[in-house]
Amino acid sequence: MLIAVVTGASAGVGRAVALEFAEQGYDIGLLARGRERLESAARQIRNLGREALPICVDVANFDAVQEAAKRIEDELGPIDVWVNNAMVTIFAPVHEISAEEYRRVTEVTYLGQVHGTLAALKHMRERNRGTIVQVGSALSYRAIPLQSAYCAAKFAVRGFTDSLRTELGHEHSRIRLTMVQLPAVNTPQFDWARSKMSRKAQPMPPIFQPESIAREIVKAAHEAPRERWIGRSSLKAIFGTILVPGIADRILAKEGYSGQLTKQPAGAYSDNLYDPPPGDPGSHGRFDKRASSDVAGFNPAWLRAGAFMTLAGVVAALAIRDRNRMNSIPPYED
Repeated sequence: MLIAVVTGASAGVGRAVALEFAEQGYDIGLLARGRERLESAARQIRNLGREALPICVDVANFDAVQEAAKRIEDELGPIDVWVNNAMVTIFAPVHEISAEEYRRVTEVTYLGQVHGTLAALKHMRERNRGTIVQVGSALSYRAIPLQSAYCAAKFAVRGFTDSLRTELGHEHSRIRLTMVQLPAVNTPQFDWARSKMSRKAQPMPPIFQPESIAREIVKAAHEAPRERWIGRSSLKAIFGTILVPGIADRILAKEGYSGQLTKQPAGAYSDNLYDPPPGDPGSHGRFDKRASSDVAGFNPAWLRAGAFMTLAGVVAALAIRDRNRMNSIPPYED
């Protein structure tokens, strides 16, 4: 029997991931805040012939996450895979976001992954096995305007994960740790994320369907690469900011606002920053006509190796140039 736990499992990518694991024979622990959507996701999993344990929990509450992990171990069995996916965000310029709103995004999107990781480790360390998947974003490398709180949280997740990875390596642990970096996905978050903009939010194209992303996340759980970059747009964003960050800054300063906003007025709605909104949209948002299922995942190890060799050559050439310049300067005479 295989057990997977998914946080943020009631909608969007988390729900698609839970269903993908169920189709591959896993029983699922479902963690999220919205009772209605949790029960709906659980019914879908049971219809696939697998066990589902929905638990209402806010991942910002560490004690609640720990209790949920214990309940899953007691009622379903030993946790094999834990996927940290829960998130919230705010669409607004920095000067319009309050300190409390920054705190809340950090508690859910960053500390929620820390809490999930700690809860998983508590049980996995006893058995010296298991896999933890951190759901990141291309925005954990390339920050964009209007989502400073979310980008900062994803950067923090990457730093935390890198530190933990070295510690597990020091211990010769058999617990596996992987991080997936996502592109723009067609999820309901763009209808219930808090926004202070006058127009409705949208993911920056290209947009992908959550099921195609879920397949890549489950694949990462099985293979456990150091990281998995999903979609060519993620690849371009990450390498673009590594190689030409200034150009990326200028492009986003020009296009980053319009790329995240539709022409539709925002109107009134219930956001999910503190409480789950009503309804059960499932995994998809309102961008089905624009979303693609043609997505590929990349293990960046070989890409990094190629980039390193290229950069090493450039650095060596610059060093030789500077040395030659220094040798051509006449000695100083008093």
